[in-house]
Amino acid sequence: MSVYLHDIPLDEAQAKLWEELKQHGWEGLLGKEQIPVDENALDRVLAEPIWAKISSPHYHAAAMDGFAVRAESTSGATVTEPIDLSVDTQAVYLDTGDPIPLWADAVIPIENVEPITEQGSIAEDIRHPQRIRIRAAVVPWQHVRPMGEDIVATQLVLPSGHPLRPVDLGAIAASGQTKIWVARKPRVAVIPTGDELIPVGEAVEAGKIIEFNSIVLAAQIRSYGGEATRFPIVKDRLENIREAVVQAAQTHDLVLVNAGSSAGSEDYTARVIESLGYVFVHGVAVRPGHPVVLGMVRRQNTEEDDRPYVLVVGVPGYPVSAALTNEIFIRPIIERWLGKPPSPAPTLSAVMTKKITSPGGDDDYVRVVVGRVGERVCAAPLSRGAGVITSLVQADGIVIIPRGIQGLEAGEVVKVQLYRPLEDIERTILAIGSHDVGLDVLAQFLAQRQRRLVSANVGSLGGLIALRRGEAHFAGSHLLHPESGVYNLPYIRQYLPNRAMVVIGFANRIQGLIVPKGNPQGLKSLADLTREDVRFVNRQSGAGTRILLDYHLKKLGIQPQQIRGYENQEFTHLAVAAAVASGRATCGLGIAAAAQALNLDFIPLFSEEYHLVFPKAFYEDKLMTPLFDVLQDSTFRRVIQELPGYEVEPMGKLIAILEAEQN
Repeated sequence: MSVYLHDIPLDEAQAKLWEELKQHGWEGLLGKEQIPVDENALDRVLAEPIWAKISSPHYHAAAMDGFAVRAESTSGATVTEPIDLSVDTQAVYLDTGDPIPLWADAVIPIENVEPITEQGSIAEDIRHPQRIRIRAAVVPWQHVRPMGEDIVATQLVLPSGHPLRPVDLGAIAASGQTKIWVARKPRVAVIPTGDELIPVGEAVEAGKIIEFNSIVLAAQIRSYGGEATRFPIVKDRLENIREAVVQAAQTHDLVLVNAGSSAGSEDYTARVIESLGYVFVHGVAVRPGHPVVLGMVRRQNTEEDDRPYVLVVGVPGYPVSAALTNEIFIRPIIERWLGKPPSPAPTLSAVMTKKITSPGGDDDYVRVVVGRVGERVCAAPLSRGAGVITSLVQADGIVIIPRGIQGLEAGEVVKVQLYRPLEDIERTILAIGSHDVGLDVLAQFLAQRQRRLVSANVGSLGGLIALRRGEAHFAGSHLLHPESGVYNLPYIRQYLPNRAMVVIGFANRIQGLIVPKGNPQGLKSLADLTREDVRFVNRQSGAGTRILLDYHLKKLGIQPQQIRGYENQEFTHLAVAAAVASGRATCGLGIAAAAQALNLDFIPLFSEEYHLVFPKAFYEDKLMTPLFDVLQDSTFRRVIQELPGYEVEPMGKLIAILEAEQN
């Protein structure tokens, strides 16, 4: 079964759109009006930083319509030797966004199952058959959005002094904050749909999601020069959505229906448009944002209207897909309706810091952070998830990989379409390395000193490699050298022998086991990780925490294969804490601040040194002057000292100057 009616190239979809608009008299100027009050936050400047109050999502959620299963129950399934699973006992149907049952750890998309009866015939109800037949195995957490994938409580969302963009408003709402602000201009209706959605400010619970897409879409319309009307949340019922579209089409120039544009059991947008007019595009080969619907709907009781048909756009439900759909399709329309010339984003050439893969048949939009590192401009890719709204908040721009190209290599030169002014890029400090919650605090203090700190979390070893390739200004690192017991210096000499380097102290941290509140399993040490009732979550290979763990496991004579979950990896301390908080793991090694952030318990085990590693040329660059000023700031030091498990005595101290080795 095809997910989309017909997936066509982006340029073909845009051509069809302009042809339809011209045919129905919508190709020219419309006029201007005032912006409504509820959108007046756009372009205001934050007086205080925004810190996340809640995680998003706050439960494990189905990423696709399909059946929740235990991955191990699918092992061995092939095309020629399928496996049958009993519905309700071994498989449960879920719509996208539904909570995953506690016993399940994967979702099989509905298009990958064969619904059958107990007698082996095809079942008529694809959602409630007696059994399902599968012809391919799934792996744990496939097609599942884990808790905290997007936002983890207490993380910095936006610093003070930041002018709010459309995606920023969505991120503020998603993080649990409730305050937002807001000529005859094009009137655009934004209709959010979904049974799982709740308004901003309403208490959250499992299975419910804060509805913030309409905030993002409406703010984008305002930034383009249009006027947006946000409709109340509409339940996933065909007649309810149809009624909302009919109402919106009477008084608006354009209608956006958010979510329900795919082909799942509760995706009604295309059917609603067809019942009121016709669909001319359903599915565009662009990532993220495939399930776009474009159609024309006839207004009711408008016999004398010279524009009896109104454009209706089905916007994908995932936040990044929704925002990019607006940029690609809606912005050019509004600019033309206002008589404004096209306003292409400024671009610059940059070097990719990481290899990325891309589907060859799609135009792939990749979010990146950008900084000038020496003579080169570097672009570091952010999270690719279509549900990760913070990747748009953090993004400095977009790299478009045209269809037919299956990815980019590290070091490849690309064109970046900038979201930020060029002057912002010039004052950006790019850090690549180990994650530390203190860097979020550092970013806030630097924002007050006209510097931007952007970080990519790739682990301590990955940070040193990035420095070797000239892709970052500094790296956070806490690599323990097992033979010498010295932190970082032996690894710097190994990986950067031909470059002069400077190592500065940041903090001594306590590493330990992050466990659920009350430590119900009574864990005390690493030796407990070998117990059958313990499920561990690890850091990625090359992370300082992973090296620290392996060092102490070796001292205890414990083999990795003795630990259930040793191979399960996360890239930050907060992600480890989120895995424990959600029940996906019973413990993980990390820092006390991450445990406190999610109201977990912490078992202290080891003290370690966390350093900032600079190429000497960047250490001496005036770009870094505010950073070193912050390290000596008494207020900043007090804030870090108050983080659980932190000692700031070494902060700002010169640990070592390593001169380049002579060949």
